[in-house]
Amino acid sequence: MEDLKSGISITDLGLNDFRMDLVSYVKENGDPSRTPNGMHAIVPADPVRGLHPRAIFTLRNREDGVNIDQLNRLHPYYIVYVGEDGHVITRHTEVKRLLDLARTACKGRDEPDRELCRIFNEQTQDGRKMKRYSDLLDQSIRSMIHVKEESDIDSLFTPGTTTALVDSIRGLDDFELIAFIVIQN
Repeated sequence: MEDLKSGISITDLGLNDFRMDLVSYVKENGDPSRTPNGMHAIVPADPVRGLHPRAIFTLRNREDGVNIDQLNRLHPYYIVYVGEDGHVITRHTEVKRLLDLARTACKGRDEPDRELCRIFNEQTQDGRKMKRYSDLLDQSIRSMIHVKEESDIDSLFTPGTTTALVDSIRGLDDFELIAFIVIQN
């Protein structure tokens, strides 16, 4: 998230509390930039706090020049929360809400929840059968494309230039998975 040098700074977003969390993390654990992509955490579902089962994905757009809908304030990074049924719970344009949910899910959890990890490992055969999560990842990217298409259609009916057919994305190949949070029943 600190790698937003090419655009807006996280402090410009009114999200300074998240920046302070990051600074504290770096002080305690060192620079996270060497962490491999695809890392994940497993946390318990807590519907009262907005944590419904399935996954929050953090992605990076491989093409820095393509800001899907010009509304993503974290570009080239994207966060999407997808439910068990593939329905998007929180869209990538709701940055503060997504960061709040990730914080709620993870803050103060220094150790893995062994029972949740056991369940996850059993369901995924120790990570060898990740189709369920691959499908959810695909759905999260499709949701971003859908938002772009809606924005393009709206731009056709408003004065000024259109965004249709400009900076389009094709799908999964346009993104790399940075990390994801599994929210487990």
